[in-house]
Amino acid sequence: MSRLVYEQKLKFLTLGDTAVGKTSLVLRFSDDEFEKNILPTIGIDFKVRTLIFQEKRVRIQVWDTAGQEKFKNITSAYYRGAQGIILTYSVSNRKSYEHVDYWIKNIENCSDCEIETILVANKTDLEKQREVSKEEGLKLANKYSIPYIETSAKSGKNVEEAFLKLAKKVLSKKNSNFTKKKSRFKSTSVSTSSLDSMITTPTTPVIIEENEKIDEREENKCCN
Repeated sequence: MSRLVYEQKLKFLTLGDTAVGKTSLVLRFSDDEFEKNILPTIGIDFKVRTLIFQEKRVRIQVWDTAGQEKFKNITSAYYRGAQGIILTYSVSNRKSYEHVDYWIKNIENCSDCEIETILVANKTDLEKQREVSKEEGLKLANKYSIPYIETSAKSGKNVEEAFLKLAKKVLSKKNSNFTKKKSRFKSTSVSTSSLDSMITTPTTPVIIEENEKIDEREENKCCN
């Protein structure tokens, strides 16, 4: 492999209602682990994973936010400096799906720059308890012109693909010379037959490195 060009640091946020599996997704991505009985996130927590992506050493900070309304102000403060958002709902909880519109408005109101977003339908392992169909998820993603993927933090299905898809979009944007500002969530018309093309996974080979330990005091400066 050729010599690495340079290091990039990406900051992602997880957003969505409480109990949709945001923490489990982060834990599966960062440590490839799943905890059945996991406590709700209080305020903010984060994990870090370093990998080689397109011959660049990329450190991804994933900030796990609380879904409870009482932590809204705390969560909003962490939008600053974020480049990507994992917007999550549970396929077994229709209310969490219906609240996606609220979270999209929250993103637009709290962030002062364009942020790449991916819509993640989690808990597909609960197929018998499914309340939201794949077609409904695709249509919602199409409404806001954002990618869509179904995942299971429990089995690990598509979890890495979701994060790497978002990383690919962010890095492509960072490395481009495109400066024209546009609406982040502009609705577009896409034929039903083309909706499945929105579910894509990265094709670039990825070499995973060992997770890094970081100084939480440094990271809590929040956003470079």
